[in-house]
Parts: sequence; C-alpha cells; structure tokens
Amino acid sequence: MRLNAKQIAACTGGSFIVDPLDSRSLATGLTWDSRDVKPGDVYVALPGERVDGHDFVGASLRAGAIVALVMQPLDEAARLLAREMGAAVIEVPDTAHAVSDLAREWRAHLHGRVIALTGSTGKTTTKNLVRAVLASAYSVVATAGNQNNELGVPKTLLSAEPETEMVVVEMGMRGAGQIADLCDYVRPDWGLVVNVGESHIELLGSRENIACAKAELLCALPEGSGRAFVNADDDFADFMRVHARLDARQVETVLFDGSERAASRHAGAGAEESAPPAVWAERIELDEQGRPRFEVHAAGFAPEEEAVSCTLNLRGLHNVGNACAAAAVGRAAGIPLARCAEALAEAEPEAGRQEVIAARGGFTVVNDAYNANPDSMRASLSTFCALDVPGRHVAVLGDMGELGDFAPACHAGIGTFAATLSLDRLVCVGELAMYIADAAERAGMDPARIVRAGSISEVFGDLDTCVEPGDAVLVKASHFMGFERVVEGLVN
Repeated sequence: MRLNAKQIAACTGGSFIVDPLDSRSLATGLTWDSRDVKPGDVYVALPGERVDGHDFVGASLRAGAIVALVMQPLDEAARLLAREMGAAVIEVPDTAHAVSDLAREWRAHLHGRVIALTGSTGKTTTKNLVRAVLASAYSVVATAGNQNNELGVPKTLLSAEPETEMVVVEMGMRGAGQIADLCDYVRPDWGLVVNVGESHIELLGSRENIACAKAELLCALPEGSGRAFVNADDDFADFMRVHARLDARQVETVLFDGSERAASRHAGAGAEESAPPAVWAERIELDEQGRPRFEVHAAGFAPEEEAVSCTLNLRGLHNVGNACAAAAVGRAAGIPLARCAEALAEAEPEAGRQEVIAARGGFTVVNDAYNANPDSMRASLSTFCALDVPGRHVAVLGDMGELGDFAPACHAGIGTFAATLSLDRLVCVGELAMYIADAAERAGMDPARIVRAGSISEVFGDLDTCVEPGDAVLVKASHFMGFERVVEGLVN
C-alpha cells in the first residue's frame, strides 16, 4: 500500500481530527494490532468486546504509525501526541469497513493478476501450494496464514505493491453473500474452488446452498477474460459451472483432479475439441509416512507436456487434489509442469495441519488441531491410519462446529467411518464427540478401544496410562475446542 492521508480520508469517508504534518507522506502498511505497528503503518482502532483498539492509539503512534483510523473522538493527550509525532488521525464511520474501503481503492493500483480461492476444506493448504508454484516464476503476495475473513482479505490486497505480479487471496465464508461481498472489491481475475463440503451447513442448510455460496467467486470473474479452476472430482463441479454461467460468459474453465479415478475420467478428454484444460494425477501411492507420490498430467495448455513425477512433503491422499489445483494455476500462468512439480515437492505443511511432532515420550503426535469439519476429519483419519509406525494408532477427536441440526448425524458419520479404520484407540472429547463414540461402537468397534472423556484432563489421564514409545496420536477438533493444549501436553 502506498496512500497518503488525504487519499485515505477520501476513500474511507473520514474527516481529520489531526492533520498530518506532511500530507505527501505515504502509508506503507496497515494493522489493527498495536503490537505489530511498524513505521509508516496505518493503525486501525477496532472496537471489541474485551479490548478496544482506541485504547492503543497512543502506543501505535509511538511505534511509528503515520495514520490512525478511529470511530470516536480522542482525548487531548492523544491529539497532542499525534501532533508531536506528525501523524494524522482520521475519524471514520466504521473502522472495519474502512479497511475494505482502503482495499477497494488500492485494488485499482495493482497491475498484477489477482487470484482468489475458496472451498470447504483445504483452502489454506491449497493457497500455500498455489503461492509456492507461482513464486517459482513470479513475484507473489498471498494471504498470511488463514486470514481469510472481512479483515484478512483486504489486508492481503493492501500488502501487495503495484508491481506485484501475482496476488493470491484466500476467502472464507460463513453464509450466503459473503464471498460476493469480498469479490466486490477484490475483483479477482481468476478464481479457484477447492471443493464443496459440509462446513457451514448450519447456516446454509444444504450442500447445494453451500455450492451456490462458493460459486459466488466464479460468478464474480470477468466476462471474456476470467478463468475458473474447478475440482472435477467434486460432485458439484458441473452444478457450479452452470450456476456461474461460465460458458455463457466466456469464462474459461480449467479442471483439476487428484482422485484415484482421475486417469479413467480424463482418458478420452484430449480427443474432444471442447474439452477444457485439465491437470490430474495418476499412479498415486503413499509412502510409509503417508506422503503422496504420483504422476501429474496436464492437457489443453500450450505447449502440451508429458506427465512428470511429483512427491509431496504434505501427508494424505486429499493433498494430491490440492497439489493438482496448484499445478493447474501454474500451468495456466505459463509455468512448465516440471517446475510446478518441483515447487510442490518443496512445500511444507503449516503448524496445526497434519504436523508430525516427535514427543519426549518416544511417541509421535500428529497435530491436526487447527480446525475440523466432516470432510477434513475423514481425510485426517485416513491419512493418520496410513502412517507407518511401530506402535499403535490412537485418535483424539473433539467436537466439530457450525453444523447446526446436522451435527449429531455428521459426528455419527465420523464414528461409523472410524470403525472401518485400523485405529487401536479412539478417544472422544466433547458433547458432540459422544456421537462419534456411540456410532463407532454401533459399527462394530470394540468398546474397550473407545474412551469417552469429559475433559482434556481426562484425556491426559487416559493417554498417560496407555500411550507407549512407538505409538502415534492424532489430535483433531474444531478450533473452539482448544485442542492445541492437548498437543502441547502430549509433546512436552
């Protein structure tokens, strides 16, 4: 971002409480956390239930912020400090909305391609893979971590420079219309939908409604020049293409497919003149650590290429699809398939997502505790059970959120699925997780291998007596369950 105080006031509908000492000074960053302020930043005072950002305006000015956005008058001491520091203080109607307003203004200054992605499961992992592939040939700015909400999305745009060649924006959503609102100012050139699952079904009511909400990204792509990346293995792929009127609007579709059915599905695609460009995987296998090896194929891109081999540091068959999505974006951007595969091979998993940690007790902890929904829970369990360890496989599972009236059935489905796997012990924590335990028992899992824990302390009590060197322990639940405490306790 490079905007001066007058531009900031104009695009946010703000008025100056304190004028800047030098109206030509350009703000070069933005934050709402006073602890992260760097010289040249815009500090955004966000009100909160527990902490009010207005209480930290002074600290942000001392740290070097040259503009502070506020929603309420400041006391005289803060005004004097701003004048002393030469900083501007601008009062706006809504500081959160002001962040989006700034992003809308800054988007017009970006000359590179903006690529947005969304999906029910694997958004952040796929975003990281897309970033890795594109960074092998271009300058890239991408969403930090999983900052994919109403504040994180605009901050990603504001982090890019006019000359940044590729901007990768991860978009989350909780209900209908939210992705459309984000796209209104992000104005993506390309859009990628990773998949359509069951997360957020509490608010949307059905997978079809979820597909419509995800397809808001595809609907926002520019007519005649946009490019839509769609998961061919998703049962809502065709639905979204039709819903977004991609063909009618002359938005090119690019398919990706990381399923074990990909080879047969794409066998005759190259013979059809109308077949869209596609990237898919064949000869998929997992090593003893659950890391995929496969051939990645591409067709319909110029120049045409043969398949290349690819090995991931990420674990799980589901990441083959995420890798194919990233390779599809790379090929569409003109990056050779071999270079895409090299970049994918070097990508590392993020903390809290299938992160394998050696515990002091001589056993292995698989930290997948960042978040959970039914799709990611099944994928995580499958990956975990494919992990080759000398000891036993123990899964500690907790509640999954945002499932509403579907929650009991969704949790029971996980229990039924878990009973089909080679789990030696299933530890369930939380009110909803009891449905996992009950369904696993009904599906034939030995009741002696199922533990119903009332609290995290009970989990430690059970694992202290049963986990031995050589065992592996999977930890997974929705973020609100606080299962990072389970990981920390096990590791230490």
